[in-house]
Amino acid sequence: MYICTYKLLGVMDTKLTLRLDKYVIDKAKDYASSHNRSLSKMIESYLKSLIDKESEPQSDEIEISPFVKSMKTGVKIPADYDYKNTYGDYLSEKYK
Repeated sequence: MYICTYKLLGVMDTKLTLRLDKYVIDKAKDYASSHNRSLSKMIESYLKSLIDKESEPQSDEIEISPFVKSMKTGVKIPADYDYKNTYGDYLSEKYK
């Protein structure tokens, strides 16, 4: 049995009792220690990340990172473009 604390709505810390496998607890403690964090803070961060994911509006569209957007060239590629055929033609010319 392990007891950790977490902040409830940023107002106060509340104790929470969790029943976990001893091996998991020991490894989690080692991991937290090696990253200079408490196990309580690590669990709190994880739970917050779950809550934040649920509160975000779900979209079927994949978000493109700013870095990938910056690589945009403006070249329009036809929807029926066959890159394998083009690459095959390129290799044929290269190795004539």
